[in-house]
Amino acid sequence: MKYLLILFFFLNSLFLSNFVSANENDIYKKIDLFGEVLEKINEEYVDEINQSDSMDSAINGLLQSLDPYSAYMPPEVFNEMQTETSGEFGGLGIEVSMEAGVVKVISPIDDTPASRAGIKAGDYIVKIEDTQVQGKTLSEAVDLMRGPVGSNIELTVRRRGEKKALTFNITREIIKIQSVKADLLEKDIGYIRLTSFNENSSKQIEDKIEELEKDQDISAYILDLRNNPGGLLSQAIKISDFFLDNGEIVSTKSRQPSENRKWFAKKGDLTKGKTLLVLINYGSASASEIVAGALKDHKRAIILGENSFGKGSVQSIIPLKNKGAIRLTVAKYYLPSGKSISEVGVSPDIEVNEKGEEFKIKTETDNQLNYAIKLLKG
Repeated sequence: MKYLLILFFFLNSLFLSNFVSANENDIYKKIDLFGEVLEKINEEYVDEINQSDSMDSAINGLLQSLDPYSAYMPPEVFNEMQTETSGEFGGLGIEVSMEAGVVKVISPIDDTPASRAGIKAGDYIVKIEDTQVQGKTLSEAVDLMRGPVGSNIELTVRRRGEKKALTFNITREIIKIQSVKADLLEKDIGYIRLTSFNENSSKQIEDKIEELEKDQDISAYILDLRNNPGGLLSQAIKISDFFLDNGEIVSTKSRQPSENRKWFAKKGDLTKGKTLLVLINYGSASASEIVAGALKDHKRAIILGENSFGKGSVQSIIPLKNKGAIRLTVAKYYLPSGKSISEVGVSPDIEVNEKGEEFKIKTETDNQLNYAIKLLKG
């Protein structure tokens, strides 16, 4: 029996060794094939090519084949990302990703040129000025959309449910985001709109709740996360904790078990358990989905609106030797129920489709907010 076990382990080790060797040989063959293809392109392609640019495109193609959020940043792009702009360049106010070779809008940000022009979450940008987006990397497309403050740009967009392409003429501006807005609705409903999760968001929300609780007899709260593309995980955890007394908020699972983590709520609901309603739509992504999902799973809030975007992954910026970097998905978010947000999103308890183009407090066109108020007022 002892010899049989030794023989088994020997054969198993030999099989694994051969399997690894075969895999390595296959990879080396593919690398050789890639070199051959690049050589043929360089010799035979109708136009002369820049081999360095071709290699950058190949690297980016590899990363983009993984998911829409992984990408390659050449040294100049990575340097731009690290350097704060001084007002020289303006933006449109949209969070974007890449899908099927074109730019997909995750969400337009409130009170920015894009939202005012009518760009919507889920729109596909197929042309920037006269340049087709197909074949461009995400970095290249974003670079095309940047420009001097006050300059105009024309975007051609494909939208779900629309047969014809839509054209938008937008003027670039310096994008300044006011992440938290608050108001009192119907004399006793506290309304808090969160447009992004930046480093000051949780403190601003805490201050707004304290103000509302101190001066008014609040019966319920509405937390508006529509068209919120996300931001800092730490802020999503803090803001979820404001409305919970205990329980898991979110967990991340990675390929490396040592990096798997869970975050839990601490005792102390800032609203003292008052009725809470959360508004979401297709433009609610990432950190917004963590908050909405945690509050839904713990039955702490009623979720109203549309299914959220479905961006439930964590990206890490990894510097490279050439002073460029890659943005790589390294983990996924999981809700307290154990469900992944990725490509699924958070579904509302009450589905109400939006009709208004912009979200402004107490507008008659905002049917989702009006429905929420009626629901809370009974």
